[in-house]
Amino acid sequence: MDQTQVKSANGGAIGMRAIQKWFGTFQAVNDVTLDIRSNEFFTLLGPSGCGKTTLLRMIAGFELPTEGQVLLDGKDISSLRPNQRPVNTVFQNYALFPHLTVAENIGFGLKMLGTQKAKIDSVVKEMLKLVHLEGRGDNAVTQLSGGQQQRVALARALAPQPKVLLLDEPLSALDLKLRKSMQMELKRLQLETGITFVFVTHDQEEALTMSDRIAVMSTGTVRQVGTPWDIYDRPAERFVADFIGETNFLEADVVSVSGNKARVRLSSGAEIPAAFPADLTPSGKVTIVVRPEHAQVSAPSPASLLRGVVHEVVYLGTDTHFHIRLDDGKAFMVRQQNARSGHSGFSKDDTVGIGFSDDVAQILRD
Repeated sequence: MDQTQVKSANGGAIGMRAIQKWFGTFQAVNDVTLDIRSNEFFTLLGPSGCGKTTLLRMIAGFELPTEGQVLLDGKDISSLRPNQRPVNTVFQNYALFPHLTVAENIGFGLKMLGTQKAKIDSVVKEMLKLVHLEGRGDNAVTQLSGGQQQRVALARALAPQPKVLLLDEPLSALDLKLRKSMQMELKRLQLETGITFVFVTHDQEEALTMSDRIAVMSTGTVRQVGTPWDIYDRPAERFVADFIGETNFLEADVVSVSGNKARVRLSSGAEIPAAFPADLTPSGKVTIVVRPEHAQVSAPSPASLLRGVVHEVVYLGTDTHFHIRLDDGKAFMVRQQNARSGHSGFSKDDTVGIGFSDDVAQILRD
């Protein structure tokens, strides 16, 4: 493939242009065009089989696109072998060498590049400090915990100072507490090194916690790209809203449209404003989304936007979930932060009203 310079749309570190990937008759990636900016923590998020790891492997060079281009700093690298790309990968199983010490594992890539020993020793010392493993360089990697081994894998990948670090679900084998701790460590490392991180995960909370931007994928396509706030609070379509966290879907009729907001009528007859994506012109019947924590439950009154009966109350310590059956038969959930008393005031089979402020409802593309 021609190695001429191809300008990336926003001058970003990585550009993907009309990428297609077929494995026989199965299409794993379908027409993906994407820009990942320099020095950002970018996450590919989606369910198993959505194409996110295949996309990552094409950036690394382990897979070649069937069609399209992979760009790095504007240069087409689609045909380059993995060792010709200034890109390193941290795998799910870490892939450490059990017969080498921690320091030897970290310095392995530099050694393969022919770096002088004094330089390797200096970089290894730097990396040990960066991942908080000072004094462990002479240990065998088999003597380390899972979290420590993951840090060694990160240090080894960072040591040659790649332009891009690819991370393929590296936290999935860790227990919950360690996984949360390592999320903060990864974000710290990205900020301190200034290297572009591309992270693959199916864990929505993980993506929201660490990312500067997220690409949500499904069936080989990118459904929405945005900041964590964009993805969670302003999902563009039903799949994104449903995949990211818990949510409520309501059917409504469009009454009027003005600017980027519409006035819609709920099944209860109440009318509310609702935002919508820039590329959508809503009309007729639409689906709107309201997050559970953006709604409030109260005694029913004329001001209630919706009414229903409490089907179940689930106390979770920090908050309480009210599962409500609306008058039209649809389910609705309200998440309410618990007060010091821990008593919500509502119980199973109570009739309640539901309200929410004017800025929370979002019309979705189907």
